[in-house]
Amino acid sequence: MSVDHSITLEMTALGAGILRASQIMAVPRSELFPFFADARNLGRITPAEMGFELTTDKPIVMRVGTLIDYRIRVMGVRFRWRTAITGWDPPYEFSDEQLRGPYAEWIHRHRFSETADGGMLMEDEVRFRLPLGPFGAAAAPFVRWQLRKIFEYRRTAISAAFAR
Repeated sequence: MSVDHSITLEMTALGAGILRASQIMAVPRSELFPFFADARNLGRITPAEMGFELTTDKPIVMRVGTLIDYRIRVMGVRFRWRTAITGWDPPYEFSDEQLRGPYAEWIHRHRFSETADGGMLMEDEVRFRLPLGPFGAAAAPFVRWQLRKIFEYRRTAISAAFAR
């Protein structure tokens, strides 16, 4: 059950940004980390209208260097997205970086730490940059809205996945 959460998003005029999201869950690390370490769960925590489709052959063994391919849809336009796992420290954190996709840069760090009351604090930090320089920066209001919507959906979907 989700106890507390927050989302902050800062963007520059040139389309670079940092999104930070946190959520406290009353779920042990032994259950929570494996859920996020399983790429098949990405579809469960992505809004349906994005048409998320994992295209990497299974099973996917997570470690530094693992490549994960999927497709998403944004405003009806299909994108291929490839990420590489660039940091892997189970069960505490991992990071992935977009190698191909809709952003000029996308680096996502996932951290898991215990709270004083025995819960788990999940933290996401996404550093991103929009493509096409100043032309891409014109899409910043839409991107800001969409990222907030995606991470709000994730919060709800994660809570539902662990509802007892």
